[in-house]
Amino acid sequence: MTDTRLRLLKGTFDVLILKTLSWGPAHGYAISRFIATTSLDDLKIEEGALYPALRRLEERGWIDAEWRTTETGREARVYTLTESGRRGALNEVAAWERYVAAFARVLRATPDGALA
Repeated sequence: MTDTRLRLLKGTFDVLILKTLSWGPAHGYAISRFIATTSLDDLKIEEGALYPALRRLEERGWIDAEWRTTETGREARVYTLTESGRRGALNEVAAWERYVAAFARVLRATPDGALA
């Protein structure tokens, strides 16, 4: 059986994390599950990609992290958007929506350049 999940391109993951955190604070596993669930499991995030992306966003000042006790009683780092991160998320989402729309136009185009 072949793996039909979509592959995330490098650099695309940050906007998904930012959008997920726009709904409220979350720990890494919750972020990963939200993305997998809302993508109908087409996007699965490996730990090896998640935590470096979270560190990168934290270094950029777009998210804050603090240790908290989760609903299951475990200690986990919980991530929250900063005000700068909220603005960045809006810009990143808008840029991705433009990118997706442009990509779709190319995919729908006919050989003469007209849109199908």
